[in-house]
Amino acid sequence: MEGAVAYQSRTKGMVMVLASALFWGASGVIAQFLFQQQGIGVEWLVTVRLLVAGLLLLAFSAVKEKKPIFDIWKDRFSWPSLILFSLFGMIGVQYTFFSAIQHGNAATATVLQYLAPVLIVLYLAIRSKARPASKEIIAVLLSVLGTFFLVTGGNPNELAISGQALFWGLSSSIALAIYTLQPLKLLQRWGSILIVGWGMTVAGVGFTFVHPPWKFEGTYSLAALAGVSFVIIFGTLLSFYLYSESLNYLRASETSLLACAEPLSAVFLSVFLLRVPFGFGEWFGTACIIITVLILSREKK
Repeated sequence: MEGAVAYQSRTKGMVMVLASALFWGASGVIAQFLFQQQGIGVEWLVTVRLLVAGLLLLAFSAVKEKKPIFDIWKDRFSWPSLILFSLFGMIGVQYTFFSAIQHGNAATATVLQYLAPVLIVLYLAIRSKARPASKEIIAVLLSVLGTFFLVTGGNPNELAISGQALFWGLSSSIALAIYTLQPLKLLQRWGSILIVGWGMTVAGVGFTFVHPPWKFEGTYSLAALAGVSFVIIFGTLLSFYLYSESLNYLRASETSLLACAEPLSAVFLSVFLLRVPFGFGEWFGTACIIITVLILSREKK
């Protein structure tokens, strides 16, 4: 009986993390549709996504988790770190990722962002002055090989994506590494939903000075409204909630492995829905980067 319950719990966790990965991947593809076919600006979508999703996450934390959401601002050690996370980590990862999609496509942007674990490994190795483990060296070499094939298609004489798409894609991986490492103490003390909720809200307020949400750019259409709603509800709120909940049923390493479905879903949806050209070189590069993440996600015995 206990075995059956454990099996059901693990299955539930797997479904949650796979659904979150699918929503994340699909939101990038829909963002590409909004930028390239509906004329919606990156800055406007970033502002609206941060503000709406952030406020909804805070409301969820207050109502469902019954947490005093304003207590963090009374802690003189926490709020400065939260502001840094919001203005540099949160805005950085959102803006660079969407810019990579705008100048290229969702498939390449998502896969390039998955170089972040390699950057984290390199940073931690340099900081601790320790020689990387053999698997980490292999992962770094694989990531370099994968990036080469992804951005050139296997032809070293030309880029398969624009220089701007490559710049923003690599910037997105750096931003994600910072986003992952910087708020660790905040997450341990206050929980992920509260920190991400405040991070998005503060970032959204800050980015309003760059592009106010009331200055809409693009086409007023049902497709645009549906696309923006999907990016906020499914690609942000539900995906984050499902991923967080899956940690109650699976080990962190297992969720990291299953989350690799995100770049795969972004690639498949880009190719089949938006007709993004993806040749053997790009598929091979994608496979190398995903294998890199799988290697780094394995738990040490």
